[in-house]
Amino acid sequence: MKPLLHAIFALGLCLAPAPAWAGLTAGSMDVKWDAGAKDGKARAHAPIQVHPYNAQTFILRENLSDTWEAPFMYLLVGSKRALLIDTGDIADPKAMPIEEAVMALLPGDGLSKMPLIVVHSHGHLDHREGDAQFENHPGVQVVPADLEHVRKYFGFPDWPRGVAEVDLGGRIIDVLPAPGHHPAHVVFYDRNTGILFSGDFLLPGRLLVDDIGLYHASAQRISDFVKDRPVSYVLGGHIEKNRAGELLSWGSTYHPDEHPLQLTKAEVLALPAALQKFNGFYTETGDFVIENPMRDLIAFAIAFILVLTGFGVWLYRFICRRRRRHMGPEF
Repeated sequence: MKPLLHAIFALGLCLAPAPAWAGLTAGSMDVKWDAGAKDGKARAHAPIQVHPYNAQTFILRENLSDTWEAPFMYLLVGSKRALLIDTGDIADPKAMPIEEAVMALLPGDGLSKMPLIVVHSHGHLDHREGDAQFENHPGVQVVPADLEHVRKYFGFPDWPRGVAEVDLGGRIIDVLPAPGHHPAHVVFYDRNTGILFSGDFLLPGRLLVDDIGLYHASAQRISDFVKDRPVSYVLGGHIEKNRAGELLSWGSTYHPDEHPLQLTKAEVLALPAALQKFNGFYTETGDFVIENPMRDLIAFAIAFILVLTGFGVWLYRFICRRRRRHMGPEF
């Protein structure tokens, strides 16, 4: 696996640069992600596809054929340490060797490997199932994804307000609280590349709401943060749309005409207004699809109960009428 990853690494140095903003380290999003397969089995790539944005920034994705979630993970390398954002949806290292892939990309060998910090965009299982592969690994610190550990590690005394910093050595990563999809959600802003790593807070797909008040407040804070900062790309946790902007089927393992992963600063700035239009259940506004799956489920359950009750009343009356006809008019 190492020769392949080293070849990918070298290729990344030759790819076309990202749009040039003064002071930003360039990179490339010229990548075609594996489309998966209709039967969920055949695949063209290994379980993990690695794209070198540049020599210090790597985008990793779990194959659609292995998990329909197909989450993205991000490895950011500084001069002193590296940061891994999310560990994916599959725990088994034989089926999904995320630890092997990440360690192969880090500078150094053996005990001289660069130290690694493992963090998460948020605590949903599809973003942290691979944690166990890194636990007890020399030189690796895994920060649990629950709110208590997130607040303590990054130093947020007044959550969800404030901005934390992670210094990787010549590379500062800003950490911003973004609850609303998940209570401990954070987004990461890389000052070197201008990339905003948004997890499930903002992605080309369904924006799933847990708490709309928190979500809107987070969107406004992050919009204010990036307003006067360069943003080369916004990179989220999944792709759930095709190139026409239409939602792909839930649970699909085949994305033949997938929407690009990258979103723009304009979409970050537009998100607060879009969230204000949310009706509490399901809203499509502009390029945004906003949904509260729990409320949708409750509404469906209530509708089902009402239909079932209505059918029960109709059946009772039907049986009573048949009985009266059978027993004669005197009854």
